[in-house]
Amino acid sequence: MSIQSQHQLRVQFRDLMKGTTCFDAGSVFDPMSARIAGDLGFEVGILGGSVAALQVLAAPDFALVTMSEFVEQATRIGRVAQLPVIADADHGYGNALNVMRTVTELERSGISMMTLEDTLLPAQYSHKSTDLIGTDEMVGKLRAAIEARIDPAFSIFARTNANVLNDEQLIERIKHYQAAGADGICIVGIRDVEHLERVTAEVKLPIMLIAYGNPKLRDLELLASLGVRIVVNGHAAYFASIKATYDMLREQRGIKASDLSASELSSKYSTLEEYRIWAREYMDVKE
Repeated sequence: MSIQSQHQLRVQFRDLMKGTTCFDAGSVFDPMSARIAGDLGFEVGILGGSVAALQVLAAPDFALVTMSEFVEQATRIGRVAQLPVIADADHGYGNALNVMRTVTELERSGISMMTLEDTLLPAQYSHKSTDLIGTDEMVGKLRAAIEARIDPAFSIFARTNANVLNDEQLIERIKHYQAAGADGICIVGIRDVEHLERVTAEVKLPIMLIAYGNPKLRDLELLASLGVRIVVNGHAAYFASIKATYDMLREQRGIKASDLSASELSSKYSTLEEYRIWAREYMDVKE
């Protein structure tokens, strides 16, 4: 895809964010899925960090994917995508200087927007995997990301976690991220519409929700009226592809059908339980 085409998709994304509609993002994980999502009329696609870990490493979402591995997959998608694609760039793969390089590389990949989260990743020894960095550090990372941006149409959303913070802390962080120049706010862990209204009352930016299929956050028109422009309801398309591959290969080998779910298969073949044991043994992880 040409630089001009990449820019046009980024402008298209920004135009969507200026509107009054909430869009359900399509999960894209390789060039074919990106083309399918575009052909089916999805306005926005997203390459999830957890999906990238499974697709690239067959590993669980333990911050094991490197920046270069993630960018390689994003580039494969960006090369053919006909819709704006969001990159779940986790913590930016390091400190503020690492974030600057991440922005540079994701811009080159053809991605239209990246989320940058305030989670302390990789998880530190004897800490929870959901621990957050300080607000000041996150503001520094956001400012660095904006400085590294070349195409002004490339969007950077600040992501934080409502499951970890109380409402007052969440509101305070959002205010700081908004003031730092983020193009939008991404939140995981919103419980229901009332919770959303309470914590985003002063948000002037487009809002993105990681809803994981929460049935209380399904009304797109209502969400749109509250400033939500993107909802991510998970990555069912990717997990369905795992299930289909498993079933077809079993059939090819003449092995009796299995009732393992897509989630169970992804855990089995990403050796999730082994990683959990290693984390407890070598990192003294707190539950």
